[in-house]
Amino acid sequence: MQLAVMQPYLFPYIGYFQLIYAADIFLIYDDVSYIKQGYINRNRVLSSTGEIRFTVPVPGASSNRLISDLKFSADVGKVLKTIEQSYSKAPYFKTVFPLIRQCMEHDDRRIASVCLKSFEAIFAYIGLKKEIKKTSEIDYERSQSALDRLIELCCKFETDSYINAPGGRSLYNKSDFATHGIELKFIDSYPVEYRQGSNEFIPNLSIIDLLMNCSSEEVVTLLGEYELN
Repeated sequence: MQLAVMQPYLFPYIGYFQLIYAADIFLIYDDVSYIKQGYINRNRVLSSTGEIRFTVPVPGASSNRLISDLKFSADVGKVLKTIEQSYSKAPYFKTVFPLIRQCMEHDDRRIASVCLKSFEAIFAYIGLKKEIKKTSEIDYERSQSALDRLIELCCKFETDSYINAPGGRSLYNKSDFATHGIELKFIDSYPVEYRQGSNEFIPNLSIIDLLMNCSSEEVVTLLGEYELN
């Protein structure tokens, strides 16, 4: 049983979805401090003039507040318009844009709830079901160090493997997890390319770009382009 944990990001790039794909249980880490100027409430898509950033406001956002205490603004009309104008001629626009709209306009505006809705909707669209939960709704000891919190979450779900993003190599050692009978793995994505509406491929755009340009079968294939080390 493999578990992964990551803060909620708004329609993140394929690497984030590969982490969900690789795990048996994925936890949205929303009972930690909000990070301003990050990808929690913004991402990049590709327009006819090049890549552009879209942002959904988070009223009262502060690094002194937990992600679980904050909500996305309900004013997403401008963002949806940007996405529509950018991809109206994309191969899968007619099926993907309603999905994006539904997630962006989700009634529960809490950050993790909107992200959870989008993750579940995207995996359902490509024919997969994943077990995804929010850490704010799990009973565990939050006063511990970041390492001990992760270890407790692994033990709580009786997982024998914890998958981390590559950046975690500077934070965690395999031996720290091994003492608890847990194998620490890092996910390393292979270079991913697909047809885009540009002459030169632009990597690591929002998953929206991939969904607009590739079939659900192609998306599943690309999600498997990684290795665990």
